[in-house]
Amino acid sequence: MPLWQRLVIVGVVMFATTVVARLIDRRIARRDLPPEAITRYRVVRRSVTTTIMFVGLLSALLVIPQVRAVAGGLLASSAVLGIVVGFASQRTLGNFVAGLLIAFTQPLRLGDDVVVEDTEGIVEEIGLIYTFVRTANGDRLVIPNEKLASDTIRNSTIRSREKVAEISLQVPLGRDLSAVVDRLRTLADGAEAFVSDLSGSATVVLRVPASDEAAAERVQRELRLRAYETLRAEGVYA
Repeated sequence: MPLWQRLVIVGVVMFATTVVARLIDRRIARRDLPPEAITRYRVVRRSVTTTIMFVGLLSALLVIPQVRAVAGGLLASSAVLGIVVGFASQRTLGNFVAGLLIAFTQPLRLGDDVVVEDTEGIVEEIGLIYTFVRTANGDRLVIPNEKLASDTIRNSTIRSREKVAEISLQVPLGRDLSAVVDRLRTLADGAEAFVSDLSGSATVVLRVPASDEAAAERVQRELRLRAYETLRAEGVYA
């Protein structure tokens, strides 16, 4: 088979892989999730997409005989390769595993107010390798997940979780987010609203103090309806 035909096959496979990855990514997308669900969802979503892209790229490259021959030689010495790769990627794999542990055990979640090594900030992003914390002066603290999984973290949000009613709303990026946040703060006394994520659409978190856990659940149900009706009346939701 001529080289150009093989390159066409590689291109077709990569295109198909990208389409499949995007379809699956949209399929597992959810709206109006609580912080703990959003945190797990974002990490799992990235893991699934990365795996699909890696398998697609590997499958496409194996169509080329030269690459397949090199791969065969590498597999023949898989023991040595495994040791080398293991040592070389130990830290990266450790951060990846730590990211999964953080997503499911959740010592911190998106939007939580945390203190890491005497630095206070809001958890802005939990990635596969790093976690990003936005500090009060606007700086972003980039922390390897392995470090977070092994160090002590003070989480002010989780501490009073049972006495806080909290909902998350997805707002199109084209809207005036400052106006949306200001409007949501007027829905209840002591309400706190902020933007916790800007991927695809803006995730706006609304928190309201409650007397106990039962009251928090009741207020959450009311807030979802009131927030939706308010934003729809003001044209945020078409």
